[in-house]
Formats: sequence, structure tokens, C-alpha cells
Amino acid sequence: MAKILVTGSRGTLGAPLVEELKNRGHEVWGVDLQHHAGERYCRADISEYRQLEGIFEQPFDLVYHLAAEFGRINGEDYYDTLWKTNVIGTRNILEWQLKKGFKLVFTSSSEIYGETSEPLLSEELPMRKTILQHNDYALSKWVNEVQITNFEKKYQSPIVRLRLFNAYGPGEYYHPYRSVVCLFVYRALQGIPYDVFEGYSRVFMYIDDLIPSMANAVERFKPGEVYNLGGTEYRSVQDLSNLVLKYTGGSPGLVRNLPEDKHNTVSKRPDIRKATLDLGHNPRVLLEEGLPKTVEWMKNVYGGRPR
Repeated sequence: MAKILVTGSRGTLGAPLVEELKNRGHEVWGVDLQHHAGERYCRADISEYRQLEGIFEQPFDLVYHLAAEFGRINGEDYYDTLWKTNVIGTRNILEWQLKKGFKLVFTSSSEIYGETSEPLLSEELPMRKTILQHNDYALSKWVNEVQITNFEKKYQSPIVRLRLFNAYGPGEYYHPYRSVVCLFVYRALQGIPYDVFEGYSRVFMYIDDLIPSMANAVERFKPGEVYNLGGTEYRSVQDLSNLVLKYTGGSPGLVRNLPEDKHNTVSKRPDIRKATLDLGHNPRVLLEEGLPKTVEWMKNVYGGRPR
């Protein structure tokens, strides 16, 4: 079994990934910004090189790098924090990899694909054509991928990139910069109006379909590879909103239908064949199954009924 470090270990994806890796018998350590008294945990800001010295005094076989500032609007409102955390932070992890020699799994984002006329997003697409990203978050994640590519070429650093597409489910605590599913469910439950942009479509992936595929990267690590990790369920954002209202009992009057989201792309549909083959990725949970579970979890956490 491997000795593994997860950065962002207390986050929405980091916490269940840590548990999945532990259940598989790995020795798992975590690092995050939160104060936490757990065993094998270190509090550190990844953008501060010195703060990482304590955790990297010991050797690791593999590091999952999840720690990042997340979200399109968050990246616009707090762009300075976003660039420091995502770009300087990732460079720090790459520097520590050079010193210590561990394998690295980097979590990228579907946002790097920007707006494109391609009906299906394949992993090699950004290398075939110039893509314009719409927001600072997307730009920062693409810069991360370029940083990684440079380290692979210059130093033969063993790295795998995972591009995640619209993961949702229990464990995502609400704030205004969270994912679209989290935003819609919380606001529908609390009677808070929310925006739905017409003509926008996405794939949606339940968290239980994502975490095992991420964990499989330990045993199936292929240096230099990049994988789309997304679902197969391609639905409009309007369909998502309708289902959220159905399962929460929210009022249709909460929805403000708008024509354009200037910070976002109209359509994102990934080609996941490579991840299916190499990582055993097998998304099966449909919104009609995953959404009710998410709604019930959020009710238990926040309570409240539509007003």
C-alpha cells in the first residue's frame, strides 16, 4: 500500500477521497487551511512554501493536489487570492515534487476548455487549437496545466492530470461561490431567488461516481496522461432547475430566466472514453437518483423549507 498526501483534504472532494484511500488500505495524510485535530493532518497554506516544510519532512509515494480556490465568480471577486493559491501554490507543490520524487495527481477543471464549437471535449483538444477561457478561475487552472507540462518536459516529473466536470452531491456546504447544483438546491430550500441561463447544458456527475475513479489513479498511474472525469448525463441547466424544484418543493417563482452568462460557457460535454479504459471510470447515477440524496443531506445540515 502507498503513503499518500492529499492537499485540500478537508474540502468537498478531498474529504471523501481521503476516506476512500484509507478504506483501500493506504496510509493517508492531509493538508488544508482549516484547524483540525485529526491524526496525520497538517494545517498549511500551499501558497506559502515555508509552511509546507513540516509536512514534506517525511516521504510520500504519491500526492493528490486538490487544494485550490474554486469557482468562476469567486475568481473574479477574489482574483488576487485565486492567483496566489492556484498558481504559486501549484508551483510550490511542483518544487517539492522535484526535491522528494513523489508521483503527483493534479485535479484540473472542465473550465479549461473555454468556449468551443466542438460537440465533444477530448483531452487533446487544448493542444490542437487555441482556446479562450472566460474567467480567471479557468485561466488559473489552464496555467496550472502549462506549469505541469513544463515540469514534465524539463524534469520528467511523473504527473497525471484529472479534469473534473460538474461533480455534485452530499458534502458540499453552501456559500455563494459553490457549484450550480449546490446553489440551486440550497436556494430552493430557503426560498432564495436564483438565476437560470437559457440554452446552457452540462454533464452532471454524482460524487460517488467520481471518488473511486480518482482513487484508482494510485494503482493505474500513467505519467504524463490527462483524463476527463465526467458523467454521461447531458442535461440543460433548465432541466436541472426543474428537478431541483420538484425534489425541494421550491416555488417556480424563485427562478429568474436570463439569456447569457458572460463568465461561463454554453455547453460542456466531455469524451470520457480514456478515463473509462485507464481508470475504470463508470458514472451511473442519474440526477433523478443523486439529486434527492443531495436534497435530503442539505435539509439535514441546514433545515428550512421554501418560504
